[in-house]
Amino acid sequence: MKVSVVIPCFNEIETVNALLDQVLAVPIEKEVIVVDDCSTDGTRELLKQRVDQRGDIVLRLMPVNGGKGAAVQEGLRVVTGDVVIVQDADLEYDPSDYPALLRPIQTGKARVVYGSRFLGEHKAMYFWHSVGNQMLTLLCNVLFDTTLTDMETCYKVFTVDIAHALRLREPRWGFDPEITARILRMGQRIYEVPISYAGREFHEGKKISWKDGFTVAKVLVRYRFLG
Repeated sequence: MKVSVVIPCFNEIETVNALLDQVLAVPIEKEVIVVDDCSTDGTRELLKQRVDQRGDIVLRLMPVNGGKGAAVQEGLRVVTGDVVIVQDADLEYDPSDYPALLRPIQTGKARVVYGSRFLGEHKAMYFWHSVGNQMLTLLCNVLFDTTLTDMETCYKVFTVDIAHALRLREPRWGFDPEITARILRMGQRIYEVPISYAGREFHEGKKISWKDGFTVAKVLVRYRFLG
């Protein structure tokens, strides 16, 4: 089974090389697709240099900054694997969790797997950040009659046929609720596994804020009732 790791990337010059080394070290058959979303801190140039020197990643360069959703959509267009893993370019999520994420698909238990930060060991979050995540997940559960613990997780894993059927539209932080809503509306039940998590704070480069929660909530409601 070949795995396509899709990595949306924006201004992660301090972490992206180390993250890529961790991803490539996981002993599975894989391709690594990095989509740079018009970084302005030197990340774009660093990635180009890596391709020239090592050739160990597939690099896609967005012509304008479109947001995480747009970058993931670009990555999904070029995947050639059997299963897709979405991986952030920071070091909050540990690629050594890939085998656990892939196991339910390999054993036929599921076609979609999410890695839950709230089921596994994790660095303590800010209280309101945790509450915001749990409230948005609760809203998702109420709207779609499911029992997720972490709708906003980065680690979303799914078979390539589902990737091709998603028809995603949300370009920015609406990506997570849209992909979850579309998967659940397909009739797929999401299998969750515990993952480790070392969240960054805003002074360390974290980009999403409490204001983005309103976008997430609106997208969930929109795709539940309007599709």
